[in-house]
Amino acid sequence: MDDGNKKPKKNGPRFPFGGPQLPDPKKFGGWKFTIIYIVILIVGMSLFNYVFMNRMNPAIDFSEFKARIASGEIKRVELTDSYFTGYTTQRQLTQLPGLRSNMRTANVYRTVGILTEDFIRLLDNQGVAYYAVSREGSAILNIIFSWVLPIVIFFFIWRFLMKRLGNMGGNVLSVGQNRAVIVAEGDIVTRFSDVAGVDEAKDELVEVVDFLKNPKKYTDIGGKIPKGVLLVGPPGTGKTLLARAVAGEAGVAFFRMSGADFVEMFVGVGAARVRDLFKQARDKAPCIIFIDELDAVGKSRINNIAGANDEREQTLNQLLVEMDGFDATSGLIILAATNRPDVLDPALLRPGRFDRQVLVDRPDLKGREAILSIHSKAVKLSPQVDLAAVARLTSGFVGADLANIVNEAALLAVRGGRTLVIQKDFEEAIEKTVAGLQKKNRIIKDDERRVVAFHETGHALIAAFTPGSDPVQKISIVPRGFGALGYTLQMPVEDRYLMTEDELLGKINVLLGGRAAEELVFDKISTGAANDITKAADIARRMITDYGMSARFKNVALTQRGASMLGNQEQREPQFHREYSESTQQYIDEEMASIMETQYNIVKTMLSERRSLLDSVAVQLLEKETLDEHEFKAMVDAL
Repeated sequence: MDDGNKKPKKNGPRFPFGGPQLPDPKKFGGWKFTIIYIVILIVGMSLFNYVFMNRMNPAIDFSEFKARIASGEIKRVELTDSYFTGYTTQRQLTQLPGLRSNMRTANVYRTVGILTEDFIRLLDNQGVAYYAVSREGSAILNIIFSWVLPIVIFFFIWRFLMKRLGNMGGNVLSVGQNRAVIVAEGDIVTRFSDVAGVDEAKDELVEVVDFLKNPKKYTDIGGKIPKGVLLVGPPGTGKTLLARAVAGEAGVAFFRMSGADFVEMFVGVGAARVRDLFKQARDKAPCIIFIDELDAVGKSRINNIAGANDEREQTLNQLLVEMDGFDATSGLIILAATNRPDVLDPALLRPGRFDRQVLVDRPDLKGREAILSIHSKAVKLSPQVDLAAVARLTSGFVGADLANIVNEAALLAVRGGRTLVIQKDFEEAIEKTVAGLQKKNRIIKDDERRVVAFHETGHALIAAFTPGSDPVQKISIVPRGFGALGYTLQMPVEDRYLMTEDELLGKINVLLGGRAAEELVFDKISTGAANDITKAADIARRMITDYGMSARFKNVALTQRGASMLGNQEQREPQFHREYSESTQQYIDEEMASIMETQYNIVKTMLSERRSLLDSVAVQLLEKETLDEHEFKAMVDAL
C-alpha cells in the first residue's frame, strides 16, 4: 500500500540480501550465557595444555642423557620418582622482528634414569644444579584436570543444551509444570465496560465478581458460588474477553491456559500439569483459572476407542478430581470457554463442576452498534458516519468480525488519502469481508463479462420480486476473492431467527436466478452457478431431512444432527454416516431433484415475464460494473 508519504531512508551502508544478520540473543539463550561457557572452555583447555603439553617432551636414553650432561649442554636437572628432566640454554638462532638477538630458549630432555652415586658425582663434576621434586600435588592436579574438569565442562554444555530445549518446550525436566500465563492482581485493565453485545452473559458473571469481592455475604447465608462457569458460544463472540473482564473487575490473579497445553507426548504429563496448576492457584487464592478451548482436553470418553488417547483421558480425570477437591469458599473460580459444548464429557457439566453455563451468542442489532462504538473509539470518524447503518449491514457478524471491519475501514481511509473514516470505507470493508478482495487487474473476455452480468442480474431480480427476501445492497461484476467473477450483495434489514417453508424456497429461487438468466438469454448454461447450486441443494436437503418439510416424511427428522446451537447452519460438521435406509435415501434424492426442478421453472417464468428489465439492468451493469441499492431500486420501480 503506497500513500505517497513514505519516510526518507537513512543513509548508511547497503548490504545484499538485507544486510548482515546477527544472532538473536533470545534464540541462543542470551549473549551473556554463551560467553560464560566459551570463557570456561578456553580457560580449561589452556590449563590442560599448560599442565600436560609442557611435559610431553619425548624421552631419550639414559646414556644419551648422561652424555649431554658430560658435554655441558644440560645445566639443570630435575629429579622425580618417574623421570629425570634436564634443562639447557642455547642462543636463539632465528632473528624475529621485535625480539632481541641475545634471547635464549631452554631445551628440555627427559629420561627414565637410575639415581646412583656415579650419576650424582657426574652432576657435581659438571657443576649441574640438581634438585628433587615431590609429585604428590601433581597427582591431585592430574585427577582434577583429567577427570573433574572435563566432567564440569560437559555439565555446563549439557545445561546450555537443556536451556535451549527448554525454550522450545522440549525440556524433559519441566514437562510436568503447567504453562499457564499468570497475570498478577491489578495488572488486568479490561473491565465490563469494554465488553458489549453480550449483556445477558455479563449479568451472569457479575455474581461471580461479587463473590470474589464480598465472599462473606454469600457464606453468611449458607450459599455457595458455582465452582465452574462454562462460557459457550461461536468463535469470536468475546468469551476470552469476558473472562479477562471478570478478573479485571474482581482485581484478583488470573491464570490463563489453553486446553491443548495440558496434552503432551509423554504419558502422565497432562495430569501433572493439572495438579501443578491447581496447586499454584490455591496458593494465590482468591484467583481465577481460565481454560480456553476446553474441548481439547474435555472431550467425551463415551465414544472413545479404548486406548485411543489414554493420555487425554488421564488429564481429564485429574481435572475432574481437582474440581471436586477444592472448597467452594476458597475464592478459587474456574472459567472455561468452548465453541463445541456437544463434545464435552458429561462429567464436566454435572453440578459441582461446570454447573453454570453462560451462552455468549452473536450480538443483535443494538449489540453490534455498541461493539462498533467501542472499537471505533480510537479511530477518527467523519461526523457523517452512521454506526447504526453499519450495524444493520452486518447481521450475523460477531465481535471479532466487527473489530476487523473497523480496522479495515481505517486502512481504506489511509489508502484513499483521507484523515477521517467515512461511511463508504465501512461499506467497502464489509464487502471485502463478505465477498473477498477486489481483483481489479483480472482481465475477463467480453463474452464472459456479459454472462456474468446477466447471471448477477438474475440473482438480483429474483431477490427483488420474492416476498421475504433480503434486499439487494449492491450488484457488481468486479471479480473478488477466489474465483468469484461477480456478486450480488444482500443484507437483511433485521435479525432473523426463524424461517418459514416459503422463505426457504425463496432462498432457493434467488440462488437459481443466475443460472436461469444464463439459459434464458444465451440458451446455454455455464459453470458459474456451481456454488449457487451447492447451497440451494443443501437447503432442499435440510428441508427434507432436518425440518420435516416433505410430503412423505412430514414432521419427521431423518437425522440426529438437528439445528446447530452455535454458529450458522453452514458451519456445522459434515455428516459422515447415513441414519436411514437405502429406500429413504432414494426418496430424498428424488424429492430434492423435484424441488430444484419446480423452483427452477418458477424462476425462469419470473425472468421471462421481466425480460426487458433483465436486459436493461444487465446493460447498465456492463457499463458501470457496479450498481448500488438506490440505482437498482430506481430501475425496478420504473418498470
